[in-house]
Amino acid sequence: MTEQELVARAFEAQKRAYAPYSGFPVGAALLCGDGAVFTGCNVENAAYGCTVCAERVAALKAVSEGRREGWLMLAVAGTGRDFCWPCGPCRQVLHEFCPDLVVLAANGEGEFRRASLSRLLPRAFGPEQLSGA
Repeated sequence: MTEQELVARAFEAQKRAYAPYSGFPVGAALLCGDGAVFTGCNVENAAYGCTVCAERVAALKAVSEGRREGWLMLAVAGTGRDFCWPCGPCRQVLHEFCPDLVVLAANGEGEFRRASLSRLLPRAFGPEQLSGA
């Protein structure tokens, strides 16, 4: 799958977002090494702390289907002019399973930029810092 195709899958997922409070729908698509793609959209809640970002929805879907390894690339699609990069909590969750993940951040015009997760979350805390790990 090409980067453009993965970004297109993120835009498709964005259409299912539930974003009545922010008005900012986001979609994500996570590509695994075997070609499987897990998509997610943001799901907001009136109790704002219960809101879940698109990136975490895609990641948790992958984990819930037994895919804890082999993640290659994540595309995130927003609606604004700025590129839609994962927030801090999403970066931390993604790091838990794939510190070397490639992230594609798309804007509302379909343009995207590429960065490694390790660049987006330098000196990250992960399972390797826990005693006994």
